[in-house]
This record gives sequence, structure tokens and C-alpha cells, in this order.
Amino acid sequence: MASDFRLKDQLPEITDRIVQTYSELGTINHLDHCPLPSYEEVIAATYELMEILFPGYRRRTGLHRGNISYYVGDLVDRLHDRLTSQIGRALRHDAGATSDCHCDSDFEALGQAKTLQFLDQLPDLRRVLATDVQAAFDGDPACKNVDEVIFCYPGFDAITVYRLAHILYELQIPFIPRMMTEWAHSRTGIDIHPGATIGKYFFIDHGTGVVVGETCEIGEHVKIYQGVTLGALSFPTDGDGQLVRGQKRHPTIEDRVVIYANATVLGGRTVLGHDAVIGSNVWITSSVAPHTTVVLEKPKLKVRSEVPDELRPETQYQI
Repeated sequence: MASDFRLKDQLPEITDRIVQTYSELGTINHLDHCPLPSYEEVIAATYELMEILFPGYRRRTGLHRGNISYYVGDLVDRLHDRLTSQIGRALRHDAGATSDCHCDSDFEALGQAKTLQFLDQLPDLRRVLATDVQAAFDGDPACKNVDEVIFCYPGFDAITVYRLAHILYELQIPFIPRMMTEWAHSRTGIDIHPGATIGKYFFIDHGTGVVVGETCEIGEHVKIYQGVTLGALSFPTDGDGQLVRGQKRHPTIEDRVVIYANATVLGGRTVLGHDAVIGSNVWITSSVAPHTTVVLEKPKLKVRSEVPDELRPETQYQI
């Protein structure tokens, strides 16, 4: 049965009621001549950054030393313009400026300065990411080569976007770092706040369900598995019941720590000492000394089977 176009007469009244809510609920709409950063533009910039960081693995193949400078130069030029615009928008909105202040050019200039500071750090970032690739290859016997890490590992994707976003976070760019890491979160199931501090040779194996909080500090050569939470133990409030922000809420993980699947480590005063091993499913809210292994007591399994023990094959399990 075809739709009845006459029923569309109801649409103007529905539209009026929707628009009325824009005045009632101003916190969830942005009606201003000064635009917010564009989600689509920020994600497009992230894709371009990945192309610059890993040429030959993403969009364009057939790159070689004879054409790489032309290709990357074009990408950097476009990225400069894109980020200058988006960072300028973010800074202007965060400052509470409106179109009435006639200072758009100031924010555009500041956006360009921040963009150049960001782009200037990409060579060093590539050196750090090379250590993360090596950590994944060294830490996973299923990995055949480093190409597989760049092509296939969601943990490495999440780490890459985090490291890009962290630079912007350190440059005090609002909105955009979180937009980038939450995009990576939606793609990989790995939630790393751009404010976290993470050292070199970082490896997230499998990855789904990993959470790394804003004030978390992670050393070098750290390996974590799926479902690990590095979170806050509690949220302090002020006299008015509002959350107190800006304090350290998340744990510190020192060098060469391994944290196995579904472990939960909470609290800003919690420190996992270097070379510690944290077993699966544990709940930790106090510090662990260096060179310490923390595991749950082995649970008692109840097995019912009609097959005699001597005929039952020995089971070996490895992730």
C-alpha cells in the first residue's frame, strides 16, 4: 500500500514542536553563527594522519622514495588547512567567543600556530609508534610480521589514535582529542583517554573492553590484555556535591608490567611496581610491589562426565 501524501500535512506541526524544544533544552543544541568543530572533518584529518604515519599501508600503494615527498607534502598541506580550521573553531568555542566579538582571525591564527606545533611532532611520534609495533610483534606469537600489526591489530590502531590525540591534549586543544579517541573507541572497543600518559613499547593484546583513564600513567614495555580497566576508585565532590576535577584519579603502572584479561586496577594512589604480573579477573585498589605476581586462588571446578578419566584427552589452553 502506497503512503498517503495528505498525511504529510501533520509535518509542519511536528516540526514546530521539535523546534520549540531547542529553546527549552539549550544544552543539547548549538544554534550559533560560530560553528563547532566538524566531526566529519576531524575524522578525515585522523585518516590523513594515519596515511602520513604509515605510508603504503592505507589508501595509496605503489609509493617509493621517488614520489613519497610529493605525496606526503600534499597530505601535510591539506592537513594543515583542515586542522587550522577545526582547531580554530574549537579554541573559539572554548573561549566562549561568538560572532559578535569580531575576533575570528585571532582564533584562526592561534589554530594555525597550534597546528604547526602538532605537525612538528609527527617525526618523533613515528619513532614511538615503531616501538609499539615492535612490542606487538615481540609479544604475540601469532603475529607473523610487523605488517600484520599495522594492518590487523585493533590495539595498535587505538594506540596510534591515542598518541595523536595526546599531543593535541598536551597542546590544550579542546574537544578534538576526545573526538578522535572516542572514534577509535567506537571502532576498536578500546577506550583510552587522550590525557593518559603512556610510555614506549606499549602493547594491548586482543583489546576489546580495555579502559585507560585520563590521569593514568603507564611506563615502558607494558602489556595489557582484553577487558582490563585502569580506572578511578571514587569521584570526590565539593561542598555543593559537584565533582572535583583535575586530581589524579587513575593508577600508575611502572615499566615491564603485564596485566592479564579482565583485571581491574583502580585509584590515583595505586601503583603497580615495575616487573609486576597481574593475573586475570583480580580487583586491585592498593599498590603492588615491584617483581610481584598477583593472582586469584585457583577456583574449584566441578566436572561431570560419563567418559572415564583415562579416556579423556588432556586439555591445553593458551591465548
